Amino acid sequence: MEPVGRRPLREEIRKVLVDGLISGRWEPGDRIVERRLATELQVSQAPVREALRELEALRLIESSPNRGARVRGFAPSDLREVYQVRAGLEETATRLGRPSVEALRAHVTGLHAAVAADSLDDQVRHGVAFHREIVAAAGNALLLSVWESLGIEVWTHVSIRLFRMRPHENAADHEPLVEAFGRNDPQVGRLLHDHVLGYAP
Repeated sequence: MEPVGRRPLREEIRKVLVDGLISGRWEPGDRIVERRLATELQVSQAPVREALRELEALRLIESSPNRGARVRGFAPSDLREVYQVRAGLEETATRLGRPSVEALRAHVTGLHAAVAADSLDDQVRHGVAFHREIVAAAGNALLLSVWESLGIEVWTHVSIRLFRMRPHENAADHEPLVEAFGRNDPQVGRLLHDHVLGYAP
């Protein structure tokens, strides 16, 4: 593995860890040895510990004083809980503000391009960006912070690999939402809520 680059170490190491979870390098139950990973990445143990704590907050990693850090065993209920909270937050966001329809359309265009290129990473990235646009438009920093803390992009990748779920960042699924926002549909919050929950296992 290559040494980490010049981005903030915590972020770089977190990406390495998430990529390892997605690729299957670490399976549920596997131990992640802090010192070994630090040596591999040619960094100190402190940023590795910080990155592990962030993934523990997302409930992807669990740790104990005697056993160290291990990959959690995931169940469909873990993902379902994330979607339930996410659906509620996004519905609330629509009551507080309205996103730019042009921005939403741009994200859908990106989704179409990602599908055409058969790029799962880009589908996930554009899909999450679409929903982030809606939450950010609420103008509520706390709401956005809580939404971001769910680790939606990470959980999406993990769920696709572990639960074989189809990528829910599908362009066609998002077009009715763009139309609803465009006509200022009073039911757009419920449409969005149902859209998100529709992919919960």
